[in-house]
Amino acid sequence: MKEIPEVPLSKFIKHSLEILKNPLPFHNKNFEEKGDIFKLNVGFNTKIYFCRDAALAQYVLQKNQKNYVKSKIQTEDLVKYVGEGLLTSEGEKWKKQRKMMQPAFHKKQLENLLSGMQDTIVSEFKKIKVDTTIDIFPILNDLAFQTVVKSLFTKAAKSEDMERLQFITEANQRMLVKELRQPYLGWWFKISGTLDKYLNLSKEARKILKGIVEDRKSSGKRYDDLLDMLLETKYDDGKRMSEEQLIDEILIIFTAGHETTSNALTFTFQLLAKHPEWQDKIYDEWQNMGADETDLMMRVSSSKMCQQVLEESMRLYPPAYFIDRVNIEADSFNDMTFEPGCNLLFSVYEIHRHPKLWEQPTAFVPERFSQGSRPFSAQYFPFGAGPRKCIGNNFAMFEMIIAVQELVSKHKIYSNFDEIDITPLITLKPKNAFLRFENR
Repeated sequence: MKEIPEVPLSKFIKHSLEILKNPLPFHNKNFEEKGDIFKLNVGFNTKIYFCRDAALAQYVLQKNQKNYVKSKIQTEDLVKYVGEGLLTSEGEKWKKQRKMMQPAFHKKQLENLLSGMQDTIVSEFKKIKVDTTIDIFPILNDLAFQTVVKSLFTKAAKSEDMERLQFITEANQRMLVKELRQPYLGWWFKISGTLDKYLNLSKEARKILKGIVEDRKSSGKRYDDLLDMLLETKYDDGKRMSEEQLIDEILIIFTAGHETTSNALTFTFQLLAKHPEWQDKIYDEWQNMGADETDLMMRVSSSKMCQQVLEESMRLYPPAYFIDRVNIEADSFNDMTFEPGCNLLFSVYEIHRHPKLWEQPTAFVPERFSQGSRPFSAQYFPFGAGPRKCIGNNFAMFEMIIAVQELVSKHKIYSNFDEIDITPLITLKPKNAFLRFENR
C-alpha cells in the first residue's frame, strides 16, 4: 500500500494568514508538489486528507457511499447555526427527511413556481443601472434570496423580516468560516462571547420563521408554494414534520438555496461579459424559440445554449467547491488505505480544472457540454453526487436559466476587469464583480 504524502503542521501555521484569506493557492501548490491526494496536519494529531482524485471522489460519494458520512463541519459546526435538516443530518434521520421532501422538489411541482420565479427575477433586475459600472453581486444576491423567499412563502413574509433573515444567514456564514480556518481561536470565540452573539442571531431567525409558519397555519389560505408542500408532506407513518424540524429545513433552504445560486449567476455573467459571442448565442436562441409566447417550462427545458454556459461556469467556479466525508470503517482504494475516521476533503474546484480530466481546463469552453453534463458524470460535481446530491439542483438550474435569459434578452454585458476574483468562504464567492450594462 502506498504512503500518502503529508504536509507538516509547520507549513500550515506558516501560511495560516494567507489560508484564512484564500486557501486555494496553498492547496493547489500542495497538489502540484504531492500529487492528487495529501495529508495536511492541522494540529492536535488532526489530519485532513485533501483530494482531487475524481475516481476516489466517485467511489466515496457513490459506489461505497454507505461507509461515509459528512464531517463534523456540517454535522456539528453548521448544525448549531441552521439546525439538523436535510443538509446536516445523517443516517436514518436523513433518509426519512429526504424521502419525505423529495416530491416537493420534483420537476412537476417546481413547474408551479416558475411564473413567480420569473416575476421576482424581472423585478430584481430593475435595480440594474445601465451605461454605468456596477457591482452585480449584491443585486444577484438579493435576487436569489427573494426567489427563495417567494418560492417558500409567496407574499406571506414581511420585507423587514426577510432582510433580517438575509443578514443573519450571511453573518453566521462569516462566523463559521472564522471558526473553521482559525480553530486555534476556538477558546477565544467562546470566552469572549463572540460565539454566543451569533448563536443568538440563529435563535432570532428561528423566531421569525416560527411566526411565519404559525401565521400560515392559522390563515387557512393555500398558496401552492414550498411552505404549503412542506406542511402537507407526511412520513410513511402518516405523521407530518414537527414545527422545529420544518424550521430546520427552511433555514437550510435559505442558507444553501440562495448563496450558491447568487455566486453561480455572478460568475456566469462575468464570463459572459468576457465572451460576448455566447451572449449572442443565448439571445438568438431566446428569440428563435419565441420566448414571450413559449410555455415557461418548455422554454427552460429547451435552452441548450444557456444550459451549456451555466454548466461551464459551474465547472470553472463551483459554488460548493469542497465536499467533505469521513469513513465509518477502514477502507482502501487504488493502493491507499484509510483507517476509520479519516477526514477526506474533496476539492471540486481542483477536480473541475484537473489537466488530466479536461481539455483546456482553465478556458471557458461551454460547447464541451453540448451533450449535457452526463458524459462527465465521473468528474463533474457542481451539485455533489450520489444519494446526497443537492435536492434543489433542478430548482437552482431553472432559476439560473430564467435569470440569464431575462438579462441577456434585455441587456448587453461588458467587463470592467482583467481577472475574475474569488473569495472562498463556505461557498466560492465572487469578489469585485464590476460589470457595465447597455440596453439592447
